[in-house]
Amino acid sequence: MKAAVRTRYGPPEVVRFTEAEKPATKDGEILVKVHATTVNRTDCALRAAKPFVWRLLTGLVRPRLRILGNEFAGEVEAVGAGVTAFKPGDRVFGYNESTFGAHAQYMSVPRGGALAIIPEGLTYEEAAPSTEGSHYALTIIRRAGIRSGQDVLVYGATGAIGSAAVQLLKGAGATVTAVCDTKNVELVRGLGADRVVDYTAGDFTRDEREYDAVIDAVGKSSFGRCRRLLKPRGIYLASDLGTWSQNLLLALVTPLFGGRKVVFPIPKQGDPEVAEHFRGLIESGTFTPVVDRRYPLEEIVEAYRYVETGQKIGNVVITVDHSS
Repeated sequence: MKAAVRTRYGPPEVVRFTEAEKPATKDGEILVKVHATTVNRTDCALRAAKPFVWRLLTGLVRPRLRILGNEFAGEVEAVGAGVTAFKPGDRVFGYNESTFGAHAQYMSVPRGGALAIIPEGLTYEEAAPSTEGSHYALTIIRRAGIRSGQDVLVYGATGAIGSAAVQLLKGAGATVTAVCDTKNVELVRGLGADRVVDYTAGDFTRDEREYDAVIDAVGKSSFGRCRRLLKPRGIYLASDLGTWSQNLLLALVTPLFGGRKVVFPIPKQGDPEVAEHFRGLIESGTFTPVVDRRYPLEEIVEAYRYVETGQKIGNVVITVDHSS
């Protein structure tokens, strides 16, 4: 099969479009013929091993995971013994953060993983970006305990996590203030934001309003900067560890004082409930993934380069050709 393969850590150029061994269909596994996937921040971090802690999980010197890609949509090719929830021919979507492998024509997904049937009328390219950034957003919202009527600010409202968070928060009945740049104000309003703050017009942390929760969906701010935006018992949440992994430390320390605090959300891996949850939201029209650009798998290096500019809006989709 064709796949995007890397054998060392480094910049986008370490990835090569080449032949790779097609996964075997083992007991308890589902073989998926991949038609679409994505390149996201997780893929970039794992490819480059930045932060360094990734190497503790995937290999200190060389990566054990040669094929990246954690989000996908495709067709069930075969199922191993013990798999009853899916059958060959099913159109499915989901994410696989245990073994990755979606940047290829075929990948294996464990039974009980984050996998669901694609909603009727959705293409593979539309379904593929439905679970990665959005399941981080869902984890953040659930961990914060956001309730209807609460005020929430989302910084980085145009990324995969942020654009999903705005939609999910509105679905939960929250009042949403979204922070983005000038050119994307109307896009974010269209996602449902009640109020939009243009960060190019001034420092968003000087906003006069206070919030029950501030969500940094791009990891470019800090609790120190955003603390003044929080109500007396408000919560700050971020999508990454922060400088010197400060968000983990602050999540341990700040709750001890009973006031404004940091909460660090840790998403579940391979959760079928999450995939089914997003299937329901898509079918109800509550959530639609935002797609920026599409690249064929053979041009994945260019996709990586674009994602790492920090300018992507929503998701970058990779199409996988099987005609050859």
